[in-house]
Amino acid sequence: MQFKTTTADAGKRSTACAIVGVYDKKQLSEAAREIDAASGGLISGLLDQGDLSTHLGASHLIGRVDGAKCRRVVVVGLGAKANFGRREFYKAAIAGLTAIKSSQVSEATFYLTAEDTVDCDAYYRGRLAAQALGEHRYRYADMKSRNKPTTPKLKTLTLAAAERGDSAELEQGASHGAGIVTGMNLTKDLGNTPANICHPTYLADTARKLAKRYAKLSVNVLDEPDMAALGMNSLLSVGFGSEQPSKLIHLDYRGGASDEPPVILVGKGITFDTGGISLKPGPAMDEMKYDMGGAASVLGCMAAVAAMKLPINLMVIVPSAENMPSGRATRPGDIVKSMSGITIEILNTDAEGRLILCDALTYAQQFKPAALIDVATLTGACVIALGHHRAGVMSNNDVLATEIIDAGERAVDRAWHLPLDQEYTDQLKSNFADFANIGGREGGAITAGAFLSQFTKKANWAHIDIAGVAWRGGAKKGSSGRPVPLLVDYLLTKHC
Repeated sequence: MQFKTTTADAGKRSTACAIVGVYDKKQLSEAAREIDAASGGLISGLLDQGDLSTHLGASHLIGRVDGAKCRRVVVVGLGAKANFGRREFYKAAIAGLTAIKSSQVSEATFYLTAEDTVDCDAYYRGRLAAQALGEHRYRYADMKSRNKPTTPKLKTLTLAAAERGDSAELEQGASHGAGIVTGMNLTKDLGNTPANICHPTYLADTARKLAKRYAKLSVNVLDEPDMAALGMNSLLSVGFGSEQPSKLIHLDYRGGASDEPPVILVGKGITFDTGGISLKPGPAMDEMKYDMGGAASVLGCMAAVAAMKLPINLMVIVPSAENMPSGRATRPGDIVKSMSGITIEILNTDAEGRLILCDALTYAQQFKPAALIDVATLTGACVIALGHHRAGVMSNNDVLATEIIDAGERAVDRAWHLPLDQEYTDQLKSNFADFANIGGREGGAITAGAFLSQFTKKANWAHIDIAGVAWRGGAKKGSSGRPVPLLVDYLLTKHC
C-alpha cells in the first residue's frame, strides 16, 4: 500500500477515482461541491433525482464525470453531519473503497479525510483510511485451487487534507495504519488457515519466521518436556488427547531502553477445540479453528509493532494446544497442579482456554511486566453478554481497564468493562482442589476472568475476552483481525 496527500481542488485534480461524501439534507462535502461545480451539477442533480443516498455507508460509483479531472467518482453517504465521528468515518471509508473493488482502479484520491469529524483528528483519519484500504485488499485464497478471488487493483491512495498542516498527521496516521494492517493480515491468515495445517507447531514456526524478519525480535519455543520441567501441568493437560504436541511460544521485541519493563501480551492458542471429553455439539464446530484467535491477534500485534519499529519493549507469549478427545484425554473430575502450585479440578474439559492461560500467565510474571494482558476467545458467555460488537475486559486495575477500553474507542475496536467481584470467584469453589475450572452458567464470562485473576494477583493485569469479535460467521465467515487495532493503539498511546 502506498499513501500520498493532497490539498488540491477536487474538481481540478486528475485521478482515476475520487471518493467524496454527501450528508443528510443533500449537503455536499467540500470535495463533492468542487466536483459538482466542475461537472455542471452532476452530483446535486443525481441527489435531486433520488439516485444517490445520503444514508451512512451507502455508495454509488459514477463512471463518467464530464468537466472534472477525475475519471470516476464514488459518492458515499455520510449521514447526519453533526454525528459524523470516527466510527461513521470508518464505515464510510470501507463503503467507498468497496464500491470500486471490482474495477481496474489502481489509484484513487480519498477526500473523506478532509472532512471534519466530531471525535477524530487528521492522524486517526489517516490511520483508519489505511485500515479501510487493508480491509478492502485482504483476501484469503491459499486453500483454493480454482476460482480464486482476485486481489483488488487499488494500491495507491491519496489522502486529502483540509489544510497543509494536516498532511503530516495524515501521513503519520497512514503509516501506523499500514503497520496495523500488517498485523491484522497475519491475524486473519492464521485464523482462516484450517486446523489440520495451523496446529501448535505451525504457530511456533510462524513466530520463528517473524523473528527472522525483524532484527529486534527473538524467539524461544518451549516443547512439552520443557513445560513439564517447569510444572506447567495445567497447560499440558489440555493437549493430552491430541497427536499434535503442545507448545509455549515466547517472542521478545526490544525497541525500548534495556531497563524498561516490557508489556506482555499472552494469547490463547487452542488451534482446534472439540471440547475434549466434554464434546461440543456438531453444528458450527468448524469455527473452532478460530479458538486460537487470541494467539493470532498477539502475534499480529507483534508483527505490527516490529514493522512500525516502535520504541517499546514487548513480549508475546502463546500457550498452544489442540483440545481433542481420546483415550489419553483429560477427563472431567481430573485434578491438575498448575505452575503456580494452585490445584485445579477440571469439571469441564471444554473450559480449557483458562487452563493453558493460567500457566502462561505464571510464566510471564518472572519478567516483571509493566502490564500483563491476556487475549482469548474464552467464553461463549461473553458473546451472549456483549454480542459480536464489543470484547469484554476484566482487570485487577481499573486504570488499566480504562486505558484498554479507551484505546478500543479510538481504534474503532470497542470493548466493555466487566466486573470482577469476589462473588464470582466464590463460584469456583471445589470440594477437592483449590479451584474448579468452571463456576456454573451464571456470569460465565466473568467467572472465567475470575479464575485467571487467581494467577495474576501480583501483576498489573487485564483479560480481554474476544470470543464475540475475533471472527465473523455466515456468508462473510472469516477472521476479523480484531483486537489488533485496540492493542496497537494501547501501546502507541500508553507506552510510546
